[in-house]
Parts: sequence; structure tokens; C-alpha cells
Amino acid sequence: MFARFMSLRKVQIGLVIMGVFLFAAAVGQPFSEHVLGWTPYTFDGNAMGQAPSASHWMGTTSSGQDALSWLLYGARSSMLVGLISAVIGTALSVVIGTIAGFSGGAVDRFLNGVILVVQNIPSFAILFMIAGLLQNANVLLVSIIIGGLEWTGGARAIRAQAMSLRGRDFTAALRTIGEHPLRVILVEVLPHLSGIISPMFLRLIAAGVGMQASLAFLGIGSAAEPSWGLMINYATTQNALFNGQWWWFGPPGVCLALIGFATTMINFGLDEVTNPTLSSKRMTLMRKFLKQKKRQDAAGQPKIGAMA
Repeated sequence: MFARFMSLRKVQIGLVIMGVFLFAAAVGQPFSEHVLGWTPYTFDGNAMGQAPSASHWMGTTSSGQDALSWLLYGARSSMLVGLISAVIGTALSVVIGTIAGFSGGAVDRFLNGVILVVQNIPSFAILFMIAGLLQNANVLLVSIIIGGLEWTGGARAIRAQAMSLRGRDFTAALRTIGEHPLRVILVEVLPHLSGIISPMFLRLIAAGVGMQASLAFLGIGSAAEPSWGLMINYATTQNALFNGQWWWFGPPGVCLALIGFATTMINFGLDEVTNPTLSSKRMTLMRKFLKQKKRQDAAGQPKIGAMA
């Protein structure tokens, strides 16, 4: 299954894009300091608002800051928030959804009520208020807040699947012979939930990156930690759009779009592997069959079954 997953072109495209961003998050800061010779905290008074050039590969801001340095430093902050919030959100979804679905009874009703209450809370508004109260919130705090609010959709999906698995013969047999419920969940139930957990984790990465960028764009968070949203915020407040400084606000926007595109491509690949009806090879063969059948009908040849 893994070999088939990795052989899909859409998965390869998504993994390459995600790999580039993870690499940029890991080595972007030292590359910017030691190779480019610039950081978001240094200013070039002789190149304020300059277009891309040999000295500044992606141009400069109105203050003379190197835009590429901003982008590389921002990759670290944005990807960290996306990954940490995705881990927190996925963990909450798996733990609460599995316990609710597999336990049943009063435990299920209580946890399902918690899921529904949290799900109906406007998460971005709550996130905005919490981050606004906690001035200069760092990357970890923003990640915890995002992950703590974005888990409910995945928890409902996992709960529904866990309820289905609870009624299967193999789990009923294990409970009958006295297997501990925790062992049944960890060994028998969780492996069957991988088709839900993996896409959910990828969606939460994109959601975390996008939400952090939205908060930074609105000026919420630490101004000392460069991010893509903060870069767009400064470009907007300093009229980069009207001044035609596309190199200031365009690249971070493209990066945010590519993160969403990459996670979507990988999710499409996961769907193909876990759901055979969505297989691209199967659909290609079906299209070829339908074309051949259409040509036969147009040529007046007898249809299959007509000779019986």
C-alpha cells in the first residue's frame, strides 16, 4: 500500500512541496544569516523599497529589510505553528473521539456533548480574543490555542468510525474473552482509524498555518517572531500594493496557497489508496472502456449481451 501511495503523481507533487517548506523552515534562518548576509532585523538604508536585484534576491521592504530573509524566517514560525497545532488537534480528536465511540453509554453522551458545544463555538473569534488578551503570544502558545479549538470535526469522524468498529465481530469477541478495553482500542481499533487520522492531520497543518497567518495579519501575536502573516500585515499597512511592491506581499501569499495545495494533493492520494473506487487507474480503465463501447455503438456493432 505504501509503495502504491508513493507512486501516485499527486502525492509526489504534494510531498515535494511540503519537503521544500520543511527544509526552508529548518535551514532558512542560518542560510539567510550566513549566505545572504541579511536578517529581518537588519536594514539596508541604500535599498529601501527596491525591486529584486543581485544584492536582494527578492527585493526589500520600504524600511530596507530583505524580503527573502523575512520569507525564510517566516517559514520557520508558520510551519512550526502548523505542525504543533496539528499534533495537538489530532491527539485530542483521536483520544476523545475513540473513547466516546468505543465506550458508548453515558461516557459517549457526555463526550459527544462536549464535542458539539466546542464545535459550535466560533473558533476564530475565540482565538482572536484569547490571543488579543495574551499580548505578544509566542509560537507555542498560538499553536496550543489553535490546536485546542480545531479538533472537533476530526473527533466526530473518529467517534462515528469507533462506534462502527465497536459493533464488529472481532471487537465483540475480544470483549467477551475479557481483553482490557485499552488494549482493544490501541491494538485493534486505532489501526483501522489511520484512513481518517492521516488526512485529518494534513488538513490541520494547513488550517494551523492559515489561522496563524490570519492572526498575524490582524496584528495578533508576537511582532518579534517573523511570519508570513506578519509580512503581509506590514506590506498592507505600508501600502505595498498601491506602490507596486509585489515582491513584498506576493511570495508569502503564494507560500500559504502552496501549503494548502500540497496537503490537498497528499489527501487525494490517501483517498485513492484507502478507497479503491477513487483509484485513478480504475477510472482510466473505465474511461477507456466507455470510449470503446461508444465507438462500437457508433459503428453499429452488436452490444454485449445482444447476441444472447
